[in-house]
Amino acid sequence: MDTSRTKSRTKRQRQKWRGAVLAGVLAVAAPTVGASPAEAGPDRSTPPATRVETPVASRSPVAGITETMVRVEVPLPASAGAHPAACDWLSYLRYRSSDGPARSADADRILIAQPGILEGAGAFDSVARNTLTRARARGEHIEFWALDRRSNCLEDRTGVQAGLESGDPHDAVDYYYRGAAVDGKTFPGFLTNGQVGWLSKVGLEQTVRDQYDLMAAELPSQALRKQKALCGGHSLGGVVTGFFATWDFDGNPRTTADAGYNQCRGYFALDTTISTSLDDLQGSLPSDINLPDVGLGYAAIEAGLNTGLLPRTVSAPAVINAETMTLLSLAGLWATVAPDAESDLAASVPPQFNVDATNRLLFSKDLATFLAGTPTVEDFRLSNEAALGALMDDHSVPLSFIQSSVGFFDGGPVADKNFPAANGSATSPALFGTEYKAIPEKPRGPLYTWRNYDRVGAADDPGYKAADGTPYTSAGKEVTDIQELARSLSEQPLDFTENYFPTKLVTDIQQGASPQIRRFMVHKDGITANPTITLLAGEGLLGGRPPAELKPVVVPGYQHLDVLTAAPVQNGGKPELVSVKLAEFAVTR
Repeated sequence: MDTSRTKSRTKRQRQKWRGAVLAGVLAVAAPTVGASPAEAGPDRSTPPATRVETPVASRSPVAGITETMVRVEVPLPASAGAHPAACDWLSYLRYRSSDGPARSADADRILIAQPGILEGAGAFDSVARNTLTRARARGEHIEFWALDRRSNCLEDRTGVQAGLESGDPHDAVDYYYRGAAVDGKTFPGFLTNGQVGWLSKVGLEQTVRDQYDLMAAELPSQALRKQKALCGGHSLGGVVTGFFATWDFDGNPRTTADAGYNQCRGYFALDTTISTSLDDLQGSLPSDINLPDVGLGYAAIEAGLNTGLLPRTVSAPAVINAETMTLLSLAGLWATVAPDAESDLAASVPPQFNVDATNRLLFSKDLATFLAGTPTVEDFRLSNEAALGALMDDHSVPLSFIQSSVGFFDGGPVADKNFPAANGSATSPALFGTEYKAIPEKPRGPLYTWRNYDRVGAADDPGYKAADGTPYTSAGKEVTDIQELARSLSEQPLDFTENYFPTKLVTDIQQGASPQIRRFMVHKDGITANPTITLLAGEGLLGGRPPAELKPVVVPGYQHLDVLTAAPVQNGGKPELVSVKLAEFAVTR
């Protein structure tokens, strides 16, 4: 372990962070272990599951919300093969009003959210808190359950949590890259294709079954689930919800109490649609996620996944892999602990192909820079907030599925970022997003800072413009607080991202017409059996082509992630629209 580096935080600052964490823990109840407290009574239809509910300390500025992490033991079937013991548990983040009912069964409604591709439960933190706050203002106490998929069990948050608690983000890098121990635990390394063989069995059937089993364990009465549960998700989570609605869970097509649609009162779609097709998401996701048809049928794909000839997780050398997903958490940690300090994150991470390739792709202003490999991200002086913004803001990162609208660079001149697509190009793929991209212009120059979403358009805003005179941004296009994004990436015990997304889940969806999948989709009208609200980002996956028949609410200026991360108060003083409409739908339908 490198012990010669200089710590970025003082002892007093570290003590401050430890105190904040401790205060948050003491503010909520102690962990509970045992049968679910969500519902009690003689109508329990399944045996009590082993359950652990742990308080989550949060520095969110949204007050009056209690957050806990809930884990319920629901073992994988023996056919899944060898797997970590932790993966026999299902997890979710439970949000409820602090002055509302302690039991989920007593809540007025429960929103149950499936994450999108490469996404975890932590991504829902802001929309969950905002929605509950809007419902409280209407006199209603609702809950929000942000689900983790089974594969999220493979993630190790130990390093990030250690850095957050100590106030020194270098502790996280030491854990993940230098063999440092945290409470006697060391990081075993990022997993390879050969180490995740069991994920070849975790596809659509297991994913919707997991949601059903979790709902049944936490809310054993089917009648109560039908009365109070609203099912939905973000991005791919909307498609998973569509399959859930049509699914037959007891193997008897003549019975309907077990049908997916009868577990939900209604559906909600966050920059997606409730459907059983990837068509609405195609064109805005990376090519290895789109998985173009290569002529393989269901059986051939199964064989490829089982043998490992096909990758069992969706990954690529740059941007989409476990290391770069962890990098986003680290960037959030750096920006949370020391937002204005000059970032040394890039220099702290030892040379790694995946991380270096990601930085090179995301921080090259043109093809020539990309090919030359210089200047690199380490050649620019960035604050920790600016480093995070460079990785996730829609005016910097050229990948629409991880874009948010968190502000803009500040503190020095910027230049057009014309790689991998030129600004203003009419042929730029939807994958790259719609906004003009910018990059700091002067390597080894001034310290570039970050202008948060609510300071764009202020009197001191330089009003940066692209080479063709087009303003890069405006107040109406900025909606997410970068500090809240940083907090969601680093603070949550369940990750914002998904390091090991199972390929089988996407291939099963693409093979939805195969007999192996169709045999479960008994209830063809399940999607239309309940009311639906569709909330779309104006600059997101469907913003430019909203399906009119769904009567969607289209929110101007929002990117794909903004429907989850937008601040409770928007520029101009208006309340955040997604949470307003979602709360309204929850309490009136």
